[in-house]
Amino acid sequence: MPSTYLTREGFQQLQEELDLLRTEKRDEVAKRLHEAMEGGELIEDAEYEAAKNEQAFVEGRIQELQDILGNARVIDGTPKTDTIQVGSVVTVQEESDTPEVYKIVGPAEANPRAGKISNESPLGRALMGKHASEKVRVDAPAGQFTVQIIKVE
Repeated sequence: MPSTYLTREGFQQLQEELDLLRTEKRDEVAKRLHEAMEGGELIEDAEYEAAKNEQAFVEGRIQELQDILGNARVIDGTPKTDTIQVGSVVTVQEESDTPEVYKIVGPAEANPRAGKISNESPLGRALMGKHASEKVRVDAPAGQFTVQIIKVE
């Protein structure tokens, strides 16, 4: 599996989620399964199926987090360069729109609403390796657009 880029903060958040799933969530699901197995009525059978599905989800997420964290390449702080890379904070502007600020992160911690975009997203991929004042064409699923790079931190 290839390396996954994570900020120190993102690594810590995923580690905390993993710890929570391994302890509290596993125990909670196991208790639900046990209670549903003891019931035996049709309603409890539905509860048993729901608990089994939740258990499968929890175990799948645990495996996914273990893989991500096991192959993580942690990026400490912001890069000391004016070239955009994972960890950079970038201000971009599309034509006459308001400037937007994004932190370039790996896909595991991307959250566009929080201003974190993946280096593998169309915008992130287009920005990688570029500098302030450059115009960049972005090939997105909804079509092409151009952004001006205002600032790189």
